[in-house]
Amino acid sequence: MALLEVRGLKKSFGKTEVLKNIDLSLERGQVLAVIGSSGGGKTTLLRCLNFLEFADEGTISVGGKVIYDGKAAKKMTDAQMRACRLHFGLVFQSFNLFPQYSVLGNVTLAPTLLKLDTPQHIEARARALIERVGLTERMDAYPCQLSGGQQQRVAIARALSMNPHVMLFDEATSALDPELVRDVLGVMRDLAHDGMTMIVVTHEMGFVRDVADRVFFMDGGVIVEEGTPSEVFDHPKSERTKAFLGNIS
Repeated sequence: MALLEVRGLKKSFGKTEVLKNIDLSLERGQVLAVIGSSGGGKTTLLRCLNFLEFADEGTISVGGKVIYDGKAAKKMTDAQMRACRLHFGLVFQSFNLFPQYSVLGNVTLAPTLLKLDTPQHIEARARALIERVGLTERMDAYPCQLSGGQQQRVAIARALSMNPHVMLFDEATSALDPELVRDVLGVMRDLAHDGMTMIVVTHEMGFVRDVADRVFFMDGGVIVEEGTPSEVFDHPKSERTKAFLGNIS
């Protein structure tokens, strides 16, 4: 049974159809990389999976259970929507840390507000996650005292603190200086190695080749091509895929 299954996902903004009947399934521990030009629907897909946007049609299932049905979405309560979001952790392009909280405060805030565990266990897990992303010595620092790469690693620890089934990364390195990208990608590689199920929207093609189990090329709101990294990069079938890869090589 697939951990994540998406069927017939559609999303429009006004008359503009951004997602057109998206289907995908993801096994536990798999890494799916989503590539394509800006405006292809990649970010909207992640936002629909994390319920920052609500798909107009389609279903999202986790562990074989339908957690979202576009036709019934208007009937969902706020509590039901919050419960759905707990299945996914989303790391944005721009960190979105709370400037008034320390590193430890940022990582403990959401699980504390949601009372996911005792305060002692929440803090212990947060400290372990901060160590995992290599920031033990910056535990008490504030976002303004951190580099962009360090802030993004805090954002990853914060997303992990909710113990999500699937981690979503939306161009997590695009706002970073080149020398800081390596550290963030290193954390993401470690997560993949440890068996974290992940969907990664990225332009870091070396990372995709090395880490992804499957690759989607999206364009115009549809999945134009999918396969292993070798299949998509070395033997693309679609002319649109070939043109995109030719522009980035």
